[in-house]
Amino acid sequence: MKCKLNSLTLVPAIVLMLSSGLVQAQNAVVDQIVKEGSENSQLQKLAHELIDGVGPRLVGTPQMLKANEWAVAKYKSWGVTARNEKWGEWRGWERGISHLDMVYPRVKSLEGTQLAWSPGMGDKTVTAEMVILPDLADSAAFQKWLPIVKGKFIMISMAQPTGRPDDNWQQYATKASFESMKTDRTAQTDAWRKRITKTGFNARTLPVALENAGAAGIITSNWSAGFGVDKIFSAYTKKVPTVDIALEDYGLLYRLTESGVKPRISVHTESKELGVVPTFNTIAEIKGKQKPDEYVMLSAHFDSWDGGTGATDNGTGTLTMMEAMRILKKIYPNPKRTILVGHWGSEEQGLNGSRAFVEDHPEIVKNLQALFNQDNGTGRVVNIGGQGYAKASEYITRWLAAVPSNIRDSIKTNFPGVPGAGGSDFASFVAVGAPGFSLSSLGWSYGNYTWHTNRDTYDKIVFDDVRNNAILTAILVYMACEDPQRTSTERAPLGNNPRTGQPMVWPVQVKATRRGGLDQ
Repeated sequence: MKCKLNSLTLVPAIVLMLSSGLVQAQNAVVDQIVKEGSENSQLQKLAHELIDGVGPRLVGTPQMLKANEWAVAKYKSWGVTARNEKWGEWRGWERGISHLDMVYPRVKSLEGTQLAWSPGMGDKTVTAEMVILPDLADSAAFQKWLPIVKGKFIMISMAQPTGRPDDNWQQYATKASFESMKTDRTAQTDAWRKRITKTGFNARTLPVALENAGAAGIITSNWSAGFGVDKIFSAYTKKVPTVDIALEDYGLLYRLTESGVKPRISVHTESKELGVVPTFNTIAEIKGKQKPDEYVMLSAHFDSWDGGTGATDNGTGTLTMMEAMRILKKIYPNPKRTILVGHWGSEEQGLNGSRAFVEDHPEIVKNLQALFNQDNGTGRVVNIGGQGYAKASEYITRWLAAVPSNIRDSIKTNFPGVPGAGGSDFASFVAVGAPGFSLSSLGWSYGNYTWHTNRDTYDKIVFDDVRNNAILTAILVYMACEDPQRTSTERAPLGNNPRTGQPMVWPVQVKATRRGGLDQ
């Protein structure tokens, strides 16, 4: 006896077969992505070309423009459409050579770096005594003291009581010794902060007051709490150099000055002012075939500070996105949705490149399926939050399910999470209610040793972790492209801030600074 199957009986079976076939097809693409990323990685070559070859990428410098042009050429070599899109203008500046030496009471070459946008000295070399910013009663007393600075190098940073990072103390010191050091350091830090306040100026305005009084230069030491590491930010002087001297040498000069030896240093720094220059985001695209007006984005800021070479902030994020795009173009050349990557300019001065993109491209932002941003160092991704979107867990969990377990199992998720108000470029998209997500990575001593420091260099890259991140990103982008559903941007209730007890609010859009650096 033959069994008859009506059409209603066949429908579930057909759906199951189609669903199974889709999963198998997706698994095959994921396997190819993993294979390409693992066996044919271009990360070390890309890192050498960008980090060693182009170097640091301070907004407004020739190196930043060179990086933009390098990225476009690299994408085009892979068959990916790319362009540099102007978003604003910035003060043009180029770092030159620096020579710093103590010449009395003995000769010693000093480790130091002129700060970004420090004025150049031309062909001059200045040799002068050191003076420590004194602890005076008030701003009136400071004004009376101020004529003393003429022709001298002024030290305006606290001398650290130890050059050992805290983890070194924890490993070797007695508990009492460690606690005593921390207590003394806190008191010293508070006292120095008050010392600056009593001048009537702040960290930004004090150097200008000193240069206007005739100082030969400003000497700082912005220790990053690790062996041999300083943060290198921007100068506020316009006529005389501002130089950061490493903790070890700064401490030596400070103690000699404090004891009355009157050390003398010789300083020669060069830089060029280049006027107002255009600034760009680098945008690359793989056009979607079925839904070309819906978008999945990769995101990483391209600029850096320039004390080092910007290897982990954000060279590794940049490399992750470039490698993921290379893999996708090779394995998934005909995506369902359009894939875009944004390499943003001037993130370090306030997310300016990505904020400008959000302002300039509402048609992309409103049709964004998802954006994945990476920007906290070389470590493998270990956390993805929902950024306050009520249903983010549904689609992100679905996409993560396709990721191999050796990558996926170390990732913690936090849903719905809290919307990011800053920190990196995904926040520019979250502020307007677009689904931007941060791929947050392991620290690898990022805060102390590489974030904005003179030691953020190629040798700090952990390529195994970056390789994992590129594979992860490529798979997430592929799954987001293929997902038959549009992502929901329904906002979850945010509740109260645990620190203040006040209701949390969704971050608001902040306009990009389109013309910057001119007041530095």
